[in-house]
Amino acid sequence: MDEITVLHQEGDEFAILVRDHVIRVDQPYRSGGRDAGPTPVELFVASLAACAAHYGRRYLARHGLRSEGLEVTADYTMSLARPARIPRVRLQVRCPTDLPATHLEGLKQAMEGCTVHNTLHRPPAVRLEIEQPASKAA
Repeated sequence: MDEITVLHQEGDEFAILVRDHVIRVDQPYRSGGRDAGPTPVELFVASLAACAAHYGRRYLARHGLRSEGLEVTADYTMSLARPARIPRVRLQVRCPTDLPATHLEGLKQAMEGCTVHNTLHRPPAVRLEIEQPASKAA
């Protein structure tokens, strides 16, 4: 099982430990944070865009098509209603070269088949467990 640990730093800032990497998340100044990194929501959308880009690049490379310079831009909206959620994400793909029509649909299918995209369509069961500090004997 893969494991990611999130450690509180200060204020709204957290350090996310992924293997040997540290990613900082925070809130923007306007929301009371120090803007030390992207918000968790931005990181979530970035994960979708990066996953789609990865699958797209692999598709292009597998078919001998130019993949250097592939670019994916994500924009999203936040719901104004509760519960807090992202109701829409749009991914725009800029190919590094004109693709033959036969590969446009294949590229789209490859990118839509990325792990993060699939997970959004079939959400995992998420179980939250709260651990209390061990009480000290008197």
